[in-house]
Amino acid sequence: MNNNELYVSLDIGTSNIKVIVGEMSDESLNIIGVGNVPSEGLKKGSIVDIDETVHSIKKAFEQAERMIGFPLRHAIVGVNGNYINIQDTNGVVAVSSENKEIHVEDVRRVMEAAQVVSIPPEQLIVDVIPRQFIVDGRGDITDPKKMLGVRLEVEGSLITGSKTILHNLLRCVERAGIEIMDICLQPLAAGSVALSKDEKNLGVALIDIGGGSTTVAVFENGHLLATRVVPLGGENITKDLSIGLRTSTDEAERVKKQFGHAFYEEASEEEAFEVAVIGTDQKQTFTQREVADIIEARLEEIFLFVAEELRNMGIKELPGGFVLTGGQAGMPGVLSLAQDVLQNNVRVASPNYIGVREPQYMTGVGLIQFAYRNAKIQGRKVGFKMPAEAVQEVAASHQKEVQQRPKPKSKQQQAQAEKKPSKMKKIFNFFWE
Repeated sequence: MNNNELYVSLDIGTSNIKVIVGEMSDESLNIIGVGNVPSEGLKKGSIVDIDETVHSIKKAFEQAERMIGFPLRHAIVGVNGNYINIQDTNGVVAVSSENKEIHVEDVRRVMEAAQVVSIPPEQLIVDVIPRQFIVDGRGDITDPKKMLGVRLEVEGSLITGSKTILHNLLRCVERAGIEIMDICLQPLAAGSVALSKDEKNLGVALIDIGGGSTTVAVFENGHLLATRVVPLGGENITKDLSIGLRTSTDEAERVKKQFGHAFYEEASEEEAFEVAVIGTDQKQTFTQREVADIIEARLEEIFLFVAEELRNMGIKELPGGFVLTGGQAGMPGVLSLAQDVLQNNVRVASPNYIGVREPQYMTGVGLIQFAYRNAKIQGRKVGFKMPAEAVQEVAASHQKEVQQRPKPKSKQQQAQAEKKPSKMKKIFNFFWE
């Protein structure tokens, strides 16, 4: 491992808390550590018990730390789409340098100017996402640094969230002993990785089906237009299975993960399995198709609610179609059901990195890449260097591994080894004589 900057993302979900450790090198990401633990203390994406949430965050970090071999104390924190507002904003400043070259400080000042707007007292500014920079009237600039100009403007989206929800979230992270390097909106971060440039320009809806809720994010003309949250997710599917199969929640979750199928017509009638009946020692046998009947009904309801939310937003057509992600999007049959219900182009998006090739990790990977790009434009620091003692420890363990490797045999030793029959060869000879 070289001395590149490391980035840690924290995705606090209703079902799981995920920590991803990545190393950025020449704009490319290398995943070096992952922590994924069941979350306690959350309901429908909101924190209901601070102590339990803190404990879960610590467990997720401990799991990631065991993989990389040193403690983590910094993180980019994701904020879900609950009670989030997006509004247009703009800022204008005069370029401060004598030679009129735009520096990082000018970009910082114009971003701060864009935040000087009136917002309700119960709201808090999460972030300002630049759509374009304008230098002396020339627009469509993504990064104005090193350009020459007198007047620098920014047009962007101001993202605000509920003060209470954000304070509780950040309090949990800080109580877990983690320093917050950046705060990002989860649908925006996931969209930066899951969606192509063309999809975002044409108009696309990103559907993140999580444990406690489903988030819908609409992108148009390359930017996030709006987000909505449907208060239904994977936990509702588990509860339906628990009631329908008359079994415990834990057993229903196991059935969902091992045998779950979202599309009744494609589910197997032959694949049968036993399920423990709650309150007794008995077991009942079910087929995958019987389970799919229960799962399909709930997922169909979720997709119908998504379609209704889009109508309420005034979205009539989406040439870019729909992109599914989140923990439940990996279930077999989800894609077929979504195509059947939404009557549009649908695909499932997963990160293309070793160790995190599942839809549930899309937000965590997106948080790292989105924060990295945003911070680079604004001249902020969201990564950190690997501790010196950890670098020495990794180097020492590598050296020890090299020393312990068997030395290559000389040609004479190899020839002797070839002449000498192996133990297995002796055994085979004994049986075949």
